[in-house]
Amino acid sequence: MPAPADLTINPLPSPRTGPFREEHDMLRDQVRRFLEEEIKPHADAWEEDGMVPRDVLRKMGELGFFGIRYPQAFGGSDLDTLATVVLAEELGKSTYSGVAITALVHTDMASVHIFNGGSPAQKAAYLPGIISGELITAVGVTEPEAGSDVKSIRTTAQRDGNDFILNGSKMFITNGVHADLYCIAAKTGEDERPSRNVTMFLVEKGTPGFSVVRALDKHGWRSSDTAELLFEDCRVPADNVLGEEGHGFYAIMKNFQNERLVIGAMAVGESQAALDLTLDYVRTRKAFGRALWDKQAIRQRLSMLAARTEAARQLVYATAERDAAGEDVIREVSMVKALCGELVNDVMYDCLQFHGGAGYMRGMAIERMARDARVQAIGGGATEVMLEEIAKRL
Repeated sequence: MPAPADLTINPLPSPRTGPFREEHDMLRDQVRRFLEEEIKPHADAWEEDGMVPRDVLRKMGELGFFGIRYPQAFGGSDLDTLATVVLAEELGKSTYSGVAITALVHTDMASVHIFNGGSPAQKAAYLPGIISGELITAVGVTEPEAGSDVKSIRTTAQRDGNDFILNGSKMFITNGVHADLYCIAAKTGEDERPSRNVTMFLVEKGTPGFSVVRALDKHGWRSSDTAELLFEDCRVPADNVLGEEGHGFYAIMKNFQNERLVIGAMAVGESQAALDLTLDYVRTRKAFGRALWDKQAIRQRLSMLAARTEAARQLVYATAERDAAGEDVIREVSMVKALCGELVNDVMYDCLQFHGGAGYMRGMAIERMARDARVQAIGGGATEVMLEEIAKRL
């Protein structure tokens, strides 16, 4: 049957009510303008190059995107978790998730270790450059045989006078090829409680004994550089310890909450962008004499995906609001990561399907977006791990 005249799905408007304030709306508009002017016209080339140009990252820094939650004393804006969600959601809407994750790893997964655990001297030395985009950061926790199971990492750091000597490797490190500064997790003890054996270190690019083994060739996120790192008798000063020795596990667990919320917000943005693209397509593409939108099965499936996307969006917003208020949201963040990581893949599957053969062709946004989405049920905590975290708290 044809679609009723009053049945339509429109892109959801920017939030102007609820937890968002004027500064959040201004940020959202600013990010959208930047994406239209500086990202979308050029990002296809970055997919081929496997990286986002440094001058683009510096522009993001100049506009304040890299210092949203950092103090004004270092050049930041001193905003809240809701502002981070705005940035992540809008970057997700760009349709270039490799660009989005390049920025978000820097802002919300790597440099936060310096802000949360760094000494006053470390913050003074590094945060201004991090916020301006002059210094790009990466975080090295994952190893060839240790991902979500942080306690099982094998990279070691042995004390030697006023230094530590690092040996080991890291795998799947976003920004790993081109970063300037790395936050590296290593074992520094043999305590019977494995959680007391991990320490975070600052390692600068060019430190003797530290090398980028190779850039990794990925299924998606093609404009995000990803690397394998190697440490061979890499000597770093004890002053490069981030936080307290032996407390790195807790620092990683704490930041996982921020990382997972950001990935969830990004996935919501990606889902909305895919729906918008597909709605435009099915309203104009004809099959058997009618627009695809006239097919009840298609418009109902898109309607359900729109409902699920809106539900996920509201969970992300509510969780961010509670986090900004200082509440414990580990359960809710785990729900966000599990729900949004699966949702974005479901959305991409159907949206590509409704593009037909065109959706399978390189050069089509939906084809790229479907590849990019796959990792979001894996990275930052696989869905299965997140469900176990939720189960512990039910």
